[in-house]
Amino acid sequence: MTSIMTNASAMTALKTLSATNAALSTTQSRISTGYRVAEASDNAAYWSIATTMRSDNKALATVKDALGLGAAKVDTAYTGMKSAIDVVDEIKTKLVAAREPGVDKTKIQAEITQLQGQLISNAGAASFSGENWLSIDSSAAGYSTTKSIVASFTRSASGSVSVGTISINTANMALFDAGADVNATPDGTGILDAKYTSTTGAVGSYVAAGTVTTDQSTATGLQVFTVTTLSISALTNGADDLATLEGFIKGVDDAISKMTTAASDLGAAKKRIDLQSNFVSNLMDTIERGVGTLVDADMNKESTRLQALQVQQQLGIQALSIANSNSQSVLSLFRG
Repeated sequence: MTSIMTNASAMTALKTLSATNAALSTTQSRISTGYRVAEASDNAAYWSIATTMRSDNKALATVKDALGLGAAKVDTAYTGMKSAIDVVDEIKTKLVAAREPGVDKTKIQAEITQLQGQLISNAGAASFSGENWLSIDSSAAGYSTTKSIVASFTRSASGSVSVGTISINTANMALFDAGADVNATPDGTGILDAKYTSTTGAVGSYVAAGTVTTDQSTATGLQVFTVTTLSISALTNGADDLATLEGFIKGVDDAISKMTTAASDLGAAKKRIDLQSNFVSNLMDTIERGVGTLVDADMNKESTRLQALQVQQQLGIQALSIANSNSQSVLSLFRG
């Protein structure tokens, strides 16, 4: 039946053209944004997952920065420790040279004094971002030997988040401790300002808490020293003074051993930080790829689809034009 009131063919052509235009608009949006799921209305589930994971990736970027900052602190402490080891090695060498009879100990002491000053200077300069692990004050409010470095950001299956840290124990790394008691046990002093004694049976050993003080050295003849205060200027080639000198050498060698251990601990901490930093970097890349799989548009597929829809659009326009022209043929029935 032919009707001038209802053009079924035109209605069908219009509906098809509208659907083609909608699909074309979607495809053009995907091509222009690069996303298959750009808004929650595109796919609520995928959009929600992608938004959450992008947020977590930003947190991981901050974690990576924190690891870089932590690595810089460890590097600074290690550099200072390695420098101190080199200087104390020099002091030990000078002390061994002073053991030779006839050597001018006063001149050697002048060199040692400069090296001792260098130790204090190096330890004080080993600071990064306001933190110094080598020259400390254990009596300061809030001081802690445990240093924490932000190392991870984790989201559990339930959606709760947590921040993980790497802990570094610096208790045995300090070279100088301004807050230590002069009669404290070794744990309360730095490596280079800890007291040693050269008494028989305790040469090169730490002074026990409260047993030997500077005043006692005058009263009893005990030789109490630290690496940065020992002096050989007044020593002679007598047996007692030579024994004292050997005590100095043993004490300095003990300090080198402790600094070597501390440097090894710092190196191990730096290695762990580097490994964690690489892991976080790889994890960020993995998450980004995962999000891309969910929401990114396949540009090859979309470009092919765009061309097909453009052809369909042109055909739809032509079909609608033909359907509309059918009504004009009714007029010919009424022409004379």
